[in-house]
Amino acid sequence: MSHDRTAHTAERERINDAINRLLAGAPTRSSGSLTVEALAAEADVHRMALYKRHADLRELFNERIRKETKQMPEGERRLRKENATLRQSLKDARAGEAEARWVAEQTILAAAVLTAKSNKNEPKAERRKDSNVIPLRKPRT
Repeated sequence: MSHDRTAHTAERERINDAINRLLAGAPTRSSGSLTVEALAAEADVHRMALYKRHADLRELFNERIRKETKQMPEGERRLRKENATLRQSLKDARAGEAEARWVAEQTILAAAVLTAKSNKNEPKAERRKDSNVIPLRKPRT
């Protein structure tokens, strides 16, 4: 077995041992919290090793947390909370957008009504003078 393969296997064994210690409530190198960060500290590996080289062990850790402690893993709990916050923000933004659209529509309608009333009160000659619209003549029959 090559040196790299041996180091990889030893790292996996340290991670498995760390999982068992954390779930047993007997940490030796970490805070003992059931997080990937604590697992990395407990196994003496870089956190990214659990995301890249040993993702299967990270998932095993999270599954064992769910099964053995009946808890949700901390990372998942944070993501669910952030997801709920973002959904509420999106809902609020959509409501604000709908309200702004309604206000704009009402403003445009009010302006159209006021313009129509204003034009109605002006004499025809003045309307033609100020307007760039040329009225069509009725066709001769």
